[in-house]
Order: sequence, then structure tokens, then C-alpha cells
Amino acid sequence: MVGFASGKTGGRAVLSEEFERELTREVLRTELLRVRALITTGCVIILFLTATYLIDPTIVNRVWHGTEGLVREYAILASFILFEVWVHSQIRRNLKLDRDLPVIRRYIGALIETSLPTIILILQIRSMGASQALGFVLPMVYFIFVILSTLRLDFWLSTFTGLVAATELLVVALYYNSVSDAGEPLIYFHAVRSTIILICGVLAGSVGAQLRRQFAASIAAATARDRVTNLFGQHVSPQVVERLMAEGTSAAGDLRRVAVMFVDFRGFTAGAQSRTPQEVVDRLDGAFAVLVDILDRQGGIVNKFLGDGFLALFGAPLEASDAAHRAVAAGREMLTAMDRINAQTSWPLRIGIGIHFGEVVAGNIGSPRRKEYTVIGDTVNFASRLEALNKEFGSQFLISASVREALGDDGGDAVALGEVTVRGYEQPMAVFQLG
Repeated sequence: MVGFASGKTGGRAVLSEEFERELTREVLRTELLRVRALITTGCVIILFLTATYLIDPTIVNRVWHGTEGLVREYAILASFILFEVWVHSQIRRNLKLDRDLPVIRRYIGALIETSLPTIILILQIRSMGASQALGFVLPMVYFIFVILSTLRLDFWLSTFTGLVAATELLVVALYYNSVSDAGEPLIYFHAVRSTIILICGVLAGSVGAQLRRQFAASIAAATARDRVTNLFGQHVSPQVVERLMAEGTSAAGDLRRVAVMFVDFRGFTAGAQSRTPQEVVDRLDGAFAVLVDILDRQGGIVNKFLGDGFLALFGAPLEASDAAHRAVAAGREMLTAMDRINAQTSWPLRIGIGIHFGEVVAGNIGSPRRKEYTVIGDTVNFASRLEALNKEFGSQFLISASVREALGDDGGDAVALGEVTVRGYEQPMAVFQLG
């Protein structure tokens, strides 16, 4: 059990690493959206300024006192766009490398970005005057950066963005001693406005943190689902996956009473010799698809494919009180389905089925890097031997005495073949045939 315990710890570590990598990728993707939005915003502002100048040049003269101030804003906006393009390239690079951005770089980037309106505001104050510039539209631009900071999915970064915007706006207002038309200081007005910006930063951070938690929950669910798929293969029915997700699975070895079924195609190798590889694959895949669908309906899973056959389980990984009944019902349905398929094809296939019911150890076996869910025990070995006995008896469906006992009245059509010598077993074993 020590090996299973360490495997469980290793599995959790791998799962945690996968979760962290996917969460980092998701955060970087939202960062890319934020940067693209900022680049688009910068371009829109440039287009707006250009349209304003072309439509009504007098506005430029009133606001910037000539084109020189407008050119300076063009230069600042162009530099900002180039900076964001560089940031975009760095994020994409880290995304390809599955590597997060350094925390300090995020804060420096937030400081640089949020200072853009401050720089332009100072230029406008020098051309328009403090009261006019601070009462103009530019202080509202801070809200763009605060709102887009939500896409950082980081409470403290959004709060920092709001703090930088609020502090810079208040400092600029105090430094330039903004007053009303009546000559009264507007310190309270600016203080309240800065406080609102800071509160918006905190709220944006709260929304971003909530989005991050939702992303984390979605990623955790997807990672868990992928883990179930990796453990139990692609041929686990959706119903089984849902139950595994709801009930959970144990990485340690569990002692279970299960029905183990071995299925093998008779004469498949000989028939494959006269056909192309593609014909062989198509025929095998078609037959497997039908048989696996039957297993799904009966609550069984394919534990592993064995060339032209497979090992199926009933009662593991999910417990089933009627595992033997389900296994036999699946076997009967498989024989009927194969008869129907054989009547419609030029390459008929016979299958051999062996089912044994008993205790096994079920768990994740393998190396630290690659494990698979499987069952180990004499029950598995005897089920394999039963299936092989079909060749000796010319039968298709053999079950053990434990399966016959579990069936009760439902196994009334089972034909006793007596005590049979089974390879690998010293004592003869009771074997039964089902039609």
C-alpha cells in the first residue's frame, strides 16, 4: 500500500501542476485581451483627435493653442501604443513557453499605463489652465484603465491601478491649485473624485478575483475530467464519467468484488492475412464500437484493449451490487449483436467470452509519470483462462461457478461442463456454458 500512497501523492502533485499551468495560461489570455483593448483605445483616440482637427480646427486652437500641443499628444499616444504592442509580444512569448509574467513587471506595467492620462493632463493644464483641464474629459480616461484592469484577474493589481489613478489625479490637482470660477479651491471635489476612482479600482479587483475563482473552478473540473479520461480510457461512457466526477476515485488499491470479462475475436488473425491493413482496422473498429456501446449500456468499462480483444470490468471503478448480472447480460447482447453484424458482412467474426466473478485489487498502477487504472488478482487470471477454453470446447460464452451462483434463477440456461482442467491451476475448476 505504500507504493499506492506515494502514487496518490504524485498524482495530486501532477494534477496541481496541470491546474496551475492552465490557470496561468487563462490569466495570460485575459491579459492579451486587456492589452488589445488598450491598443484599440489608443488608436481610437488618435482617430478622434485627427477627425476633430479636420472637421473643426478651431477646437484645436482653443484646447491646445495650436497644433504643437496636439502633436505632443500624438507622440505620447503613439509611444503608449508601441509600449502596449511590446507588452503584447512579451505576453504571447510567455504564453508559448507556459511561463507566467513576473509580478514586479505587472506592477511596473500598471504604473506606466495608468500614468498616461496624467502626462496628457499635465500638458492640457499648461495649455488650457488647471480648472478647465481638470474639468475636461481627460480625468474620465482613468476609468478605462481601471475597468480593463479587471481582465488581470488580480485583486491587488486592480486596486493598485485605482490607487495610482486616484493619487496622480489628486496630486496634479493640488499641485496646480485648481479653483472654481469664483476663485474657491476645489480640493474637496478632487478628493471625492479620486476616492471614487480608488473605490472603482477595489471593485474592479473584486470582480477580477471572482472571475479568477470561476476560471479556477472550471479548470479544476476540466482537469479532473481529463484525469478520469486518462485513467479509464476514451471508451468510458458519459454516464460513468459523470458518476466518477461526482463520487470521486481513489488512487490507492481497493479490494473489490467485480465481474471480469475477457473478449477475443476468433480466427481474426487468419482473416486479416488476406485483407489490407485499412480493411482490418475498419472491421475491428466497427466491431469494437458495437461491443463497447453494449458495455456502456450495461455499466461496464473497457479496462484495456488487447489487440483483437479487450478486458472489461463490471463493479470497478464504480461499485455495482449486480456486477455479475450486468456482465452476463452484456455478453448475451454481444453475441446477438455479432450475429446481426455477421449477416451483413463478407467477413464474419466470432467472439469468445469468459467471465469470472470474485475479489480483485483495483488501483492505479505504473510509473510516476504514467499510470493506468487496472485490476490485479486471481479473478483476472481465471477469467482470461476461461475465455481461452472456448477454443477447446468450440463455445463462445463460458462463465465460472461464482458467476453461475451469483446469477441464481437467471442462470437457468447455463450448461455445466463439469470439472475442467485449467492451465495454471492444480485443481479442476467448474465451468459453465451460456448460449
